[in-house]
Amino acid sequence: MFALYQWVDRKQRIRQVTVWGEDKVRERLLARINPDAVRWKRMFWWIGVSLLIVAAMGPQMGTQLTEVKRKGVDIVVALDISSSMKAEDVKPNRLEKAKLEISRLISGLKGDRIGLILFAGTSHLYLPLTSDYDAAKLFVDAVDTDMIRTQGTAISEALKTAILSFPEEEPKHKVLILVTDGEDHEGQALDVAYDAARTGIVIHSVGVGTTVGSLIPILDSQGNRTDYKKDRKGKPVTTSLNGGALRELARAGGGVYLQFDNRSGEVGDLVKAIDAMEKRTLKTHEYSRFEDRYQLFAAFAFLLFVGDAFISSRRKSEGAWRGRFV
Repeated sequence: MFALYQWVDRKQRIRQVTVWGEDKVRERLLARINPDAVRWKRMFWWIGVSLLIVAAMGPQMGTQLTEVKRKGVDIVVALDISSSMKAEDVKPNRLEKAKLEISRLISGLKGDRIGLILFAGTSHLYLPLTSDYDAAKLFVDAVDTDMIRTQGTAISEALKTAILSFPEEEPKHKVLILVTDGEDHEGQALDVAYDAARTGIVIHSVGVGTTVGSLIPILDSQGNRTDYKKDRKGKPVTTSLNGGALRELARAGGGVYLQFDNRSGEVGDLVKAIDAMEKRTLKTHEYSRFEDRYQLFAAFAFLLFVGDAFISSRRKSEGAWRGRFV
């Protein structure tokens, strides 16, 4: 586009000069102008403008190593996905409410690493410690009660799995958040909590549900309720929140107790408790990124503008005037 404009402009100037009279008159009038220098100045100007436009676009080339240091703690959330978490005393149900609040917790973190353990009758590490909060939310959103077939609520087993998921080299800066309805079918969780606290792990417990309780629905493949869970005698099973046991666990682990129900569920107190902890510098990441190179284009443009200013459009020598007329 610039080249086309320059070509059209040059043609117009040539047409304007041709109306000035004969060739001798034009040569005399333009005797002091060096056409080659004028072309060079014009070329320098247009190239300089083009380079400035490229520089303004922010070109990036190559890579650059950057160190990123984060201060935070390691957080492991142990989430109960037993069948009792499908109870609907908390809307839409206990598990969905827990997932919502865990996602809010992740949104409130700043520099901490977070991992996720799922447990029912058994437990396993679902998400290792990570600082990728978007990925962590995706993992939380995909959690379902069918991910562990062995039913039950083995809280002590979940605590043991959580302890093993923390880095061994760190004696502190570790947080375990237990999210469950508190129905422990083993009864050893309190002893494990004391042992975990002695290793520097702070345990917070979160109760999901209500003390009134609710029936446990049985859902089909489309998520529609077909019946309620029954015991061996055919009576519907009612599940209720065991808040007292969870309070004892939080007390043993030096943490706080929260409850997710229809009236509460905010994780603000939990986020504040984590923020108040002593932070450590977590793993320093080095990653490559494109490096800005606009300076090169801007520098070349500056040199061309300087060159344009120093190039003289006058001739070094000029023909002598032979008289009044050409």
